[in-house]
Amino acid sequence: MDFFILGLTFYTAVIMSFFQLLMKKKELIPLVLITSVAAGGASSFALYSLRKTDVIVDRKRNPEPWEAVDPSVPQKLITINQQWRPIEELQSARKASR
Repeated sequence: MDFFILGLTFYTAVIMSFFQLLMKKKELIPLVLITSVAAGGASSFALYSLRKTDVIVDRKRNPEPWEAVDPSVPQKLITINQQWRPIEELQSARKASR
């Protein structure tokens, strides 16, 4: 319990000295705000990207994720006026291997 109180007072002192520095040098406030917003945006985008369905993080349950790709569904590629049709040879090879 003493370590918790010691750590809490240390972090409180660090935060207070940081705010005192900002009050002395007011030109740092926009820099701190822009950096904080950029870090928050990058963190939230990383979490958003991990929650999307096309991002695969679990390699234990699905060691070969490319097998589950549906050729009729466009992936994240530039597709301008392209028709997506399954390849017959690939479908016959896939059926033969199952």
